This record gives sequence, C-alpha cells and structure tokens, in this order.
Amino acid sequence: MATQAEPLSEDQSRFLISDLCHMLDSYLEPDQVREVYRAYLFGAEAHEGQIRVSGEPYIYHPIAAARILAELRLDHKSIIAAILHDVIEDTPTLKEQIASDFGSDVAELVDGVSKLTQIEFESSAEAQAENFRKMILAMVRDIRVILVKLADRLHNMRTLSVMRPDKRRRIARETLDIYAPIANRLGINALRVELEELGFAALYPLRYQVLQKAVLAARGHRKEVLNKIETAIKRRMQQEALEGRILSREKHLYSLYKKIRDKTMSFKETYDVYAFRVVVDKVDTCYRALGIMHNLYKPVPGRFKDYIAIPKANGYQSLHTILFGPHGIPIEVQIRTEEMDRIAESGVAAHWVYKTNEQNLDQMHAGAREWLRELLEMQKHAGNSLEFLENVKLDLFPDAVYVFTPTGAIMKLPHGSTVVDFAYAVHTDIGNTCIAARVDRVEAPLRTTLRNGQTVEIITAAGARPSPAWLGFVVSAKARSNIRHHQKSLRREDAIDLGRRMLDRALGVFGSSAQVIADERLQALLKAYHLENEDDLLVEIGMGRRTAVLVARSLLPADDGTAVLGGEGTAPALVIRGSEGMVTRFSKCCRPIPGDPVVGVITRGRGMMIHTQNCRNIADGKYSAENCLDVQWEPGISEEFPVDVTVEVADRRGVLANVAKVIGDADSNIENVGIEERDGLTNSLRFRITVRNRQHLASVMRRVRNIPAVIRITRTRS
Repeated sequence: MATQAEPLSEDQSRFLISDLCHMLDSYLEPDQVREVYRAYLFGAEAHEGQIRVSGEPYIYHPIAAARILAELRLDHKSIIAAILHDVIEDTPTLKEQIASDFGSDVAELVDGVSKLTQIEFESSAEAQAENFRKMILAMVRDIRVILVKLADRLHNMRTLSVMRPDKRRRIARETLDIYAPIANRLGINALRVELEELGFAALYPLRYQVLQKAVLAARGHRKEVLNKIETAIKRRMQQEALEGRILSREKHLYSLYKKIRDKTMSFKETYDVYAFRVVVDKVDTCYRALGIMHNLYKPVPGRFKDYIAIPKANGYQSLHTILFGPHGIPIEVQIRTEEMDRIAESGVAAHWVYKTNEQNLDQMHAGAREWLRELLEMQKHAGNSLEFLENVKLDLFPDAVYVFTPTGAIMKLPHGSTVVDFAYAVHTDIGNTCIAARVDRVEAPLRTTLRNGQTVEIITAAGARPSPAWLGFVVSAKARSNIRHHQKSLRREDAIDLGRRMLDRALGVFGSSAQVIADERLQALLKAYHLENEDDLLVEIGMGRRTAVLVARSLLPADDGTAVLGGEGTAPALVIRGSEGMVTRFSKCCRPIPGDPVVGVITRGRGMMIHTQNCRNIADGKYSAENCLDVQWEPGISEEFPVDVTVEVADRRGVLANVAKVIGDADSNIENVGIEERDGLTNSLRFRITVRNRQHLASVMRRVRNIPAVIRITRTRS
C-alpha cells in the first residue's frame, strides 16, 4: 500500500514497465504483453501525483508486485490485477470502470484485494478481520486473489524500514501469523521463505542480527564438511549409474529461530545439521536414491518420512531422511523429482507455470480446493469476522498427523488433533453425535490425542450433542467452528423458550395472551423492529435486548394499552426449572438453590441471571427495578446445584477425610475444597458441594455438624 516503503537503490528503482514487459515476453503472447502495458498506462494515470513514504512515485509499488508474479510466471490477468490492485482503494477509480476496460475477471481480482474503506469499524482488529474475511471469500471464488495479495505484501515487506517501529511490528506480526502460513498452505515456498525472513527481521531485529552473525561465524567450517559430504554422495550415485542434482541447503534464519525457540535447542545443536537435496528424474529413482543414501550413511531410526506416498496438505512431495554422517554429524536429505521440486517452490501457482496433468499437481489442486471449501464452511459458521480470522489461523498450522478410518482411508489432521477433531474431519454430523471412540480397537476418551498411523473408529448416538467442554481440547478449525455453531443454535433455542414465557407473563399483566394477538399487529411490530419472524422477536426478549412488558403493550390494541391488570394488578411469577439452558444462569455470588426466594435479573445480550432475594447485589441496588423479575422454582426439580459451605474444625489428623466421607454419604458431590489454617488450633475447610434443594443442604449440614471435630458449619456467599 501507499504507506509501506523505503528508499530503493538506483538499480531497484530502475526496474520499470519496460523491464517487466521484457520478462513477460519470455512466456506470454505479444497481445497479452500489450494488454499489460495498457494496464500500466491506466494505473500510472490513476496514481498520478501519489507518492510513497519513501518519496518515490507510487506506481513503482504495483510494478514491483507484478514483477513478483512474473517471476512465478503467472497469467497476464494476474499481472494486470497486480498493477491495478490499489486503484479502487486509493483512487476514485470504480470497479465497473476496470471491468469495462480489462474484463470482469481482472475487476474481481482487484476488488478481492481492496480493503473495505467505506465502512467504519469499532476497532482496528475488527477492520483487519473483516478485510481478511472479504479477501478469503474472494479467494474461494478465484485463488489468484491471494497470489496478488501475497505479491503486494512481499514488496511491502521488502520496503518496510521507513515505517514507524510500532507499524513495522504490527505488519511483521500479521505477515508471520497469516500471510506466510497461507503461502505455505498453498505450497508457494519461494514466497513463504522470504515473507518469514523479512517478518522475522522486522519483528525481532536484535534476535535476527545475533542469529545472522552466529551463522556467518560458523559458515567457514561448514563449507569444508559440506563439500566432503556432497562429493561422497555424487561418487556413490555415479557408481550406481544414477543421475541427479545434489544441492547443499542452508536453513533459513527464521527456521533456525523457531527450532531454537520451540525445541529449546542451542544454536550449535540446531546449526550442526547438514542439509542436502537430491533431485532426480522420476519417482522410482527417488526410492533407489534413498537406498543409496542409507547404504552410504546409517539412517537415524524413526526419522524417515515418505511425503511422496502421502503428500503434505499443500501438495508437497519428497522423501525425507536423517543420516549419521562423518564423525556422527547429522545429515538431512530430501529426495524428489524435478517436477516435485518445481511444484515445491511454486505450489498452486504451478497451475499457470507448468501446463501439466501429472498426478501430483492434480493432488495439490484437489488439496487446495478442499481447503477453500473448508474455509467457506468455517465462515458460514463463524459468528463474526474476528472468530473467522481466529479459525483460519488455527487451520494454518503446517504440521499434520495421518490416521486411518476403519476402512483404511487416510485422514490428514492438524498436529495435536484429538478423537473429536477426527470425527468432525469425517463428517460434521459424525462430530456432532460422537459419544465414544476406539483407537486401534481399544476404547479411548474423546480428548485422546492422536498419533501417526493409528486407526480410529467413532461411536455415535442419535440424540447426542456437542459439549462446550470440547472447545478446551480440539485443535482443528473445522471442529471448533462447528461446536461453536451448535452452541449458538442451542443458545437461540433456549432464548426462544425463555422469551416466550416472559412474553406470556407480560401479556398476562394486561389480561391477554399470545393466542389472541392479531397476526397483523405481530407483523407490524416485526417490521418496526426490523426482525424477520416471531422467533427472532422471542430471542430479543429472552436475551434481554427488548423488554417483555413494552413488547406486550405494543402487541395490544391502543385502547387496551392501559387495560386493568389481571388479578391484583401483578404479574404471576416466572417459573424456572433449573434446566433452561444457556440463557438462564445462576449467580456465583449467592449460588441460589431450589427453596431459596429468588429474583431474575435480565442482562442485555446475555439472558437472565438468577439471584437470591437477599443477595447483596440485589439489596445494594446494583440492578434497576425494571430489569428484575419475580421468579419461583418449579416444584419437584431433580437437578443438582452448587453451593458453598465453610466448616470450622479442630486441627486433628484425618478430619478432612472424615468430613468429606460424611458429605459423600449424604448423597452430595464435592466439586472443590480449600483449607485455611486459623490459629494453629482450628482450620477452616471451604467446600463447594452439589445439592438438590434447601432440604438436602440442611440434611448435609446436620450430618456434618454431628462430627465431634466440627465446631461450626455455615453456608457462605461471596
């Protein structure tokens, strides 16, 4: 964008449209290159007079972004979109004008990259999330949108140093959290590596410099060892009549940094690994080369990975092995074909670069399409843009675990996935109704973390529902978004039920009921409130966003608005069952239980909170009278409710165990216990126990009071 730049060197600044067209001449048709030049003239005129922070004409940035895509050999529409990617956002140019001059495909690509500047957001985080959501949805329609955005972001990262330090850090963090992982997920290694290196240098400049100096200092000794190993590999391959390229590789600084940070390894341990890539002609030769490597140097047990048979989620294919080299130094070797090597660098961009129908390219495209389909499903279930962005970040973890279904199908899951993640990966309905699982034919809890090669069987039940507790251990974005979506559906059902009861109660105040309300009055009220149906109105009431009495008054004819109140002029108390669900909650300050006189407090957007009538928050007038409702317990409630009790005891051996046993014998469960030493002679035991009602609590307290070591037992309220 127009604000992310640094002064370019003379050589860099002279890369103009003529240089870009010269690059494009090598792979595009002449008429396509002429179209790109026409787009340059259009963009230069639109950005006329605009200057970047570095002081250079703004048009340098779009040309540089287009050059990045030209290096990936993308099609001419992508190049044009890169040149025009900021004209909608930063100039008066309209999308319709671009569509008219360059076609609807280019207009959609440019619009997909453009930010939502015409909408005001409550926070910068919300603006970032909503702009990201817009871009992802455009990417689902045409994946070239993200390629243009990655090129835009890469050039901005290359020219970031003139920005304020706080802005540099924000942009670098966003690059490392979102854009580099997206490039990795799409298999575009060339962009991913540079984005990570630039992001690391901008976010942690001191760490970057220290690591860079350490690498430069250690590089001299490594060169001799690298040459020795490379010569040995070449000689052995020649003896076996195997042709191929052998390349020594040096780990990138950000990769070194992550390994040092995440695995708590020293620099010497991390850097003393020598990496090589062997590139051969075909898949069969890959496995022959692997045998040669294992004969030349001993392999490290358990450190071989076959990404050819089971490619990574981004389509990456290669054989990875670690060997004991000369003097026991570790050697990493990657073995792949020329085609795999090209695709590893270009990823989905290879669709435009290499016109091929080979199976591995098809698999990569299928994986990308599946990921885009999952993104679309996630955004449908996300409550807002911030939640969607969080889910996408979760989904961008590169590591994967491979497990099997009972029929032998391979499932790819994020590293650390659990049985529930697996269930949702199979199908959303399987995840929603899973109740148990067998891992390698042995029953396992739903929170079990899966390992490579395990076979997982899910057991479902028709009436089962997702548990909110699952959000504490699932790691996949699909599982998390579906569980949250289901919880929101339940919350809506609970709100409808509570809202209906509150409205019936309010109508009863005016001697009316929902059954006699005229449909035309209901429809008029829905229109006035901008709601679609009656359920939406009930949700508004149940969630406390609208007052039931005011809604009831609006539903009645004008001459009934001041009708005589039924009975003694008071509304009947709202009956609560203790199982209303997510929109009726029980206060933790006073922990009401059946038998306590209670009052309901309506909180906007959160439903109803139940307090005891003598709760300090009620007595102190914390809540306004219009938000308080008379409520009463339904007779015969079978639910159990938590309550706090404090037991003062003499300091004797075994007294805690004795009290806990008596509480258990009284058919009460202990949820929590704490001990506070008083004066050396007595202790205070604080229990949170579950009871059915006041009578049950009295019975428990009576039994505990009869223990000889117990001095006093009281019900406590915070």
